Amino acid sequence: MARHTSSSGSGVFVSVLTVAALGVVAFFAYQASAADERPPRTSEQTEESPAPEDEADGGGDGGAGAEAEEPPLPAESGTGKRVVYALGQQRVWLVDVAQDGTGEVVLDTFPVYPSSVSPEPGEYAVTSRSPNGTGSDGVAIEHTVIFHSADDVVFGFSAAIDGSTPDPEAAQRTGAVRESREDGAAMWEFATENVTVVVVP
Repeated sequence: MARHTSSSGSGVFVSVLTVAALGVVAFFAYQASAADERPPRTSEQTEESPAPEDEADGGGDGGAGAEAEEPPLPAESGTGKRVVYALGQQRVWLVDVAQDGTGEVVLDTFPVYPSSVSPEPGEYAVTSRSPNGTGSDGVAIEHTVIFHSADDVVFGFSAAIDGSTPDPEAAQRTGAVRESREDGAAMWEFATENVTVVVVP
């Protein structure tokens, strides 16, 4: 009877070990499965997702695509319909009287490229115009608007057909004020004969 009892006890003990081992295997299998289904860590999500402020300003580029604000019309630059040419800024403004007659409006402003000689600050007027021709520097030009001449130098706005700009350091004395072809067309439409041209420092 003692031997039979010992054999039964051993069988029970082996069965308990087997069940325990199976339980451990099942537990680790469950952990592995749960790990596969677990969402990424919060830190990983933060690294991959743009910050709210980046989304608000278009990807964090500081709004680089926004156009720069245009320079204001210089003070004390005349009144009425006129072209204002600022020597220091190398820029012109096309200014007209508002339709309601209560003020002025800047129709356009754009950069220009002076030659070796510039006119003195003052008030002038458009004296002649030419749709095309050759500049004093030998460059083919269009939309020439002449407003002054002094000491054998003719001052006027024009656009080079090839898009080139004059050399302000050239030895030859020339007074061309060059524009892009698009801006030259705008000047041509606006600055008809006798329109005032105000040159400011």
